[in-house]
Amino acid sequence: MEATQTKPAAPVIPSAEPEKQAPKFQAPRKKRKWPRRLVILLVIAALLAFLLSRCVGAGQQMLSSAYLPYPAQMRDMTVSVSGTGTIAPAQAYKVTTLISGEILEAPFEEGQTVQKGDVLFRIDARDLESSIEQLQLNVRSAQLALDDLLETQADNRKDRNVKAEDAGVLTKLYVEQGDSVAAGTVIADVLDRDHMKLKVPFHSADAKGFFVGQAAVVSVSGTAETISGTVEEIAATDEVGAGGTLVRQVTILVDNPGVLFESSQGSASVNGAACASGGTFAYASSAQIVSKAAGDLDVLSVKEGDRVYEGQVIGVISEADLDTQIENARIALENARLSLENAQDKLEDYTITSTITGEVIEKNLDVGDNINGMNSSGSTVTYPAVIYDRSELTFDMSIDERDISKIQVGQPVEITASALDGQSFTGVVDKVNINGTTVNGNTSYPVTVKVDGAPEELYPGMNVSAKIIVERVGNVLTLPVEAVERGNTVLVALPGCLDENGAIADLSATEQRQVTLGRNDDNYIEIVDGLAEGEVVVALSPQGSSMMEMIASEMG
Repeated sequence: MEATQTKPAAPVIPSAEPEKQAPKFQAPRKKRKWPRRLVILLVIAALLAFLLSRCVGAGQQMLSSAYLPYPAQMRDMTVSVSGTGTIAPAQAYKVTTLISGEILEAPFEEGQTVQKGDVLFRIDARDLESSIEQLQLNVRSAQLALDDLLETQADNRKDRNVKAEDAGVLTKLYVEQGDSVAAGTVIADVLDRDHMKLKVPFHSADAKGFFVGQAAVVSVSGTAETISGTVEEIAATDEVGAGGTLVRQVTILVDNPGVLFESSQGSASVNGAACASGGTFAYASSAQIVSKAAGDLDVLSVKEGDRVYEGQVIGVISEADLDTQIENARIALENARLSLENAQDKLEDYTITSTITGEVIEKNLDVGDNINGMNSSGSTVTYPAVIYDRSELTFDMSIDERDISKIQVGQPVEITASALDGQSFTGVVDKVNINGTTVNGNTSYPVTVKVDGAPEELYPGMNVSAKIIVERVGNVLTLPVEAVERGNTVLVALPGCLDENGAIADLSATEQRQVTLGRNDDNYIEIVDGLAEGEVVVALSPQGSSMMEMIASEMG
């Protein structure tokens, strides 16, 4: 054990020292080693250059493989907007009611097709029917009460108006507006001063030839003045006049020139025949206006000295009490009718009919169940019945605010359902709703699509994908959407960029170019300007994009 620890240590140290120090004292040998070291350095540099060139070539090759060429081509393009929705029937009726009661009839079954207006449920309404009978009696009683009051009012209405029975001047008013009057109260005196009457006897033989309205000439006693007049009245019988002659009294009406009074005398002649004797003038009319009803004189439209004509209404006597009674009777009748109408409307609710034509999807209540409670098994019922009209199917799509301006009613729609592999359907935009919904700063709008033909394969509740065809564009220059970079630029391949097989050989042989974009679909976008047909654009492939993101992540 001890021999193995000490034996190697003694010879190693002395043998190494002479070898290291020998070159320090022999200058010629040291000069001869520099050429050899130079050669070694050159070899290493060449090796590094070779390795670097291989790495650069590999990097260039790897970078090129991350890009794909995309030729600019003419193609037909369909501009569309895609979305999803859930199939629903065009009409659905979920039976609801605010009444309660036992179901007496339910003449339909689940799966059956019912027509609009068919009876679904008839509910016990005996209590309400009894109430309606009483309300009908109330209406009849209220109508009779009103009729009685109106009849009374009709009898009294003609007496409420205070009228002048004769034309003339109001020489005196005995009341004022607002006074209370009784039936028979004198309201005013009326005197016709503009017309005078002269009653004189004519010989019977002459008078028999006269007629009412015939012209007459009147002479005023004590003056030389004559006045024109007309025969107003002829007595029907004769009487004995002065000297025993037979005469008849004839009344002549004249206009008062302002000089005739009740004390004035005069004579007259008709058709050349003179009267047998003269007579005294009298005013044509002198009368009183009398109230025919009792009440307050609410209206008095004349004053003393006013002229009135025959039949003129000069005042109105109120019937406030009767008017109030009539108004109250009208209100009572209207309330009775309204109560009856409400009850009759409510009676209609006890017979539930279908509002649409369709298939019964659910029937949750039957005869004997309570319409507003639980079914016979004790389960709470939300809807007594549910009916779908599947003659038309629709669904709603949410369209982004950037696309809604493209959507119009009538545009065709292509439809697929994930539950129906290999099947497609068509439809049409039926409604565009401008009442948008905003979430996180982005607004979308509901668009309703109507499915063509209502296919039986599509059931309410199925999820569908839809593509609204906005425009079918024919023969335009296009590129794949992923070939266009931000800022509407593309990387165009120059000579040397592609090899004979069309693969990318030199990515540096490219130029960046600005292009003008047009319409686009899900895959392609129209190039309006900046690129010619046949030119090739290079862009990162999906795998290349993933690789670049990974490298950026590692470097970051």
